[in-house]
Amino acid sequence: MVGDPLYAFDPVTREAHFQDGAPLGPGDTMTNSDLADTLETIGRRGFSTLYDGDLADAVAEHVQREGGLLTRADLAAYTATARPANRTRLGRWDIATNPPPSIGGPVLTTMLRMLAETGTDPAALIDVQTRVLRYREAHLDTAVDLAAAGTALLNGATDDARAALSTSGDTVQVSVVDATGTACAITSSAGYSSGVTVPGTGLVLNNCLGEPELNRLGLHALPPGTRIASNMAPTTARSDDGGLLAIGSPGADRITSALMQVMGRYCLADADLQEGIDAPRLHVQLVGDREVVQHEPDPAIEAALVGRDAVAHPPRAMYFGGVGAAYRSGDGTLFAAADPRRAAATAVG
Repeated sequence: MVGDPLYAFDPVTREAHFQDGAPLGPGDTMTNSDLADTLETIGRRGFSTLYDGDLADAVAEHVQREGGLLTRADLAAYTATARPANRTRLGRWDIATNPPPSIGGPVLTTMLRMLAETGTDPAALIDVQTRVLRYREAHLDTAVDLAAAGTALLNGATDDARAALSTSGDTVQVSVVDATGTACAITSSAGYSSGVTVPGTGLVLNNCLGEPELNRLGLHALPPGTRIASNMAPTTARSDDGGLLAIGSPGADRITSALMQVMGRYCLADADLQEGIDAPRLHVQLVGDREVVQHEPDPAIEAALVGRDAVAHPPRAMYFGGVGAAYRSGDGTLFAAADPRRAAATAVG
């Protein structure tokens, strides 16, 4: 799908991703010695070489040469920021997800709080998604200060979630738990990819500064140094009986709607986690003043769609994300669950 539009125009990218004029596909072997050397360099020197070492020089020089905005000073100034997680109760579960300025974490937290009041039937899922996503559209997508806007959403949804809200592809998820009681969920994304490879490094650059979905105020509209929006919502949780969960998903703005449905079924309705992942999904898409419900085939969902704009998808469509979860039961047994909608793998050892 993305071979010709994204991976063909840059000669270095094309050389690594094409063979005999066609994009590499399932079963083909890809060899990238430049990327292998880069990973070995990072292994020896540490990740700082990407920000203030030889790799940083190579990235900045190439971006500047090609007319981009990223500079060596930008890379050197970057630091990770540790923030306390959003915490909320969902049934017998204590849930933690990523805080503002992320959009994904606050939106998911608010959806889960509302689900605790409404239940998880399809009509409730549609109502909750519509309310939260309309709020997001009005207050978060155009906010300059995402930290303040996300915090306002969480504070407004604490006591009475329903009253607080007006009615008006290159992402990977890794979820891990262990027998000692540690859980970790990581979501990482290159956006849709820029298709540009830094020569000699094998590094394909992301397009997050040029992705319209993450820049609702317009491209390059925010002051330099501002952390841009993110739909990602890696989540961990502990249950009262000692259960442990790590969960997350790719899927752009369907990340939060996918996770709220799976976690609602698992944490509120006590469904088997794999069954909750496999179950048909819906997503409310905002189109101007209209709400269009994208959905997979399911009699209960279809019954809730009477009188609504709706678009049917095939069963287990890639559109609805790719939830991956690892969990430990209260007795210490380890499990893993993966989404059939996207490429996935699980292991228990």
